[in-house]
This record gives sequence, C-alpha cells and structure tokens, in this order.
Amino acid sequence: MKIHHALAPRSGPPIVLAVGFFDGYHLGHREIIRALLRLRKPGYRAAVLTFRDHPARYLRPGDEPPLIMTTEERINALADAGVEELYLLTFDASFASLAPQVFIAEVLHATLGARGVVVGENFRYGKGRAGGVADAAAQLASLGVTFVAVPNVAYEGVRISSTRIREALVRGDVALADAMLALPYSIEGRVELGAGRGHDLGFPTANLAVPTEKLLPKDGVYAVTARYDGRDYRGLVSIGTNPTFDGRARTVEVWMLDFKRSIYGASLAIRDFRFVREQRRFASLEALREQMLADAATVGFPTLSA
Repeated sequence: MKIHHALAPRSGPPIVLAVGFFDGYHLGHREIIRALLRLRKPGYRAAVLTFRDHPARYLRPGDEPPLIMTTEERINALADAGVEELYLLTFDASFASLAPQVFIAEVLHATLGARGVVVGENFRYGKGRAGGVADAAAQLASLGVTFVAVPNVAYEGVRISSTRIREALVRGDVALADAMLALPYSIEGRVELGAGRGHDLGFPTANLAVPTEKLLPKDGVYAVTARYDGRDYRGLVSIGTNPTFDGRARTVEVWMLDFKRSIYGASLAIRDFRFVREQRRFASLEALREQMLADAATVGFPTLSA
C-alpha cells in the first residue's frame, strides 16, 4: 500500500476513493471497501482518505474516544482488504473549516481527481458536519463523479458502529464486539519486565506494553488466544490495576498454557477474549493462587498442580 501523508495534486493512475475513519474495521466498513473495489475499473487504483487521529481529538480535545485499533492496525486492515493507496491526513484547523462544497470540489475532485467516491450512508462532512449523503450525491453528480452510499449493516437488528463496539468492549462483552468486527478484537504489544509476581505464584505472565490510545476491555480476567512467533497458545489475561498489590496503573498480563520461554522485548498478540471474572482484592497470595487455578479450570484447561 502506498501511503500519502499530505494532500497534493494527483499524479499517476486515477483513483476511486472511500472516505471515513474506519476505526475497528467492522462489518459496515468491510462493505464500504467491497463497494470501493467493485467500483474500481481496469487501470484505476482503490484509495481511502482517512485521518491519523480521530477528528474529535481536534474538535473536542480531551473528549476523543479511545480507539478500537491503533493507526498501524487500521492501516494493515485496509491494506489486507485490498486498498492500494491511503491518504493518511491530519485533521486540523484547515480541515475543520472546510465548507462541505469546498471539500467535495477542491479536495476530492480538483486535488485528488477521484473518479468515484464511496461512503457509508451516515456520512457527514465539512465544517460543523453540515454536509450529508444527499449533498455529496448531488454535487458529485454535477462533476461527473460516480457516488455510492453504502447502506448500514446491522447485527441483532441494530446498526453496527464503532461507538457500539466500543460500548461492548467497555462492558467486557468482547464476544459481541467480535461479532460486529470484520477482524477479531485484539491487543498487540511488546513484552516488558513486570514485578515477577506471576512467576512466584506458578503463573508466569508476559506483561504487554499497550499503546495508550488503544481501548482495552473492562478490567477482569479473560480466556484468550495468544499468538507468538506464528503459533497460537491458549491462555488467560488479567486486565486491571492488580488490587491485591495496591496497584494504580492498568496492566495487561498474559499467562500462556504450556509456554515457558523468556520473550522480553518480543511482540505478543492476544485475541478471542471471553470474560471469566471481575478483578478483586484477595486476602492472601495463597487465596489469589487458588483463584487462578480455579480460573484455569473454569475455561477447561488441564488440571494444574496446586
């Protein structure tokens, strides 16, 4: 995938263009990209215009939503879906002040030369989000540009959206989030040094350094699939502040069944989260260890030695 970090007059093959933020790359986003690829003609390239940070970070600083995907994860998902070029831009004052008609005429048509534009049917654009699908359809038609507004995709009768997926993750209902995502929710991070308590308890854990913008599921213990060096391992993950040890920072600590290697500094990914229990404070280390053995038994792991 070719990535453009700024707007410049288009040179090279013509493009068809999807516009959106695509956080999470959910099933609705997948339909937008499918429509984009269907619109592509021989000699054209499929492109996406998106932003590095959520527009709310500029419009409502401090109130922007945590992200289901990091920027890198979003790029990889779009590339894997068949997008060939990405306009990864900064949402700033110049974008925020664009009138809807100017965004269409100057950005999409004059600068990028888009021969077709694809969006979701709830698409809003321009200063104050004043432009909508009907406005875009009319203006692009007058410019001779094909326009497609992709209908919403629903799950259990309710529209799928990044907001709905975030709400499911905050509740710890990762199974619901996964059902709405085109790719399972996952966390990937570098394994860093921890306090070493897991090893003393007989459950050595990998402590993941997770990007700060990444939305984590609610605190608790989850059964997961961990992937390291191309291989999957069953495991448990604890997300939270380690209340038994009076912790303050949220941590992500992964224990993998039948895994005894030291992998500090390596990358580890976890997915297939299924909630097991809430975080809580234990009266003693032995009580915590007994609960960890019970957690392993709850998710069907082989009997572990107490």
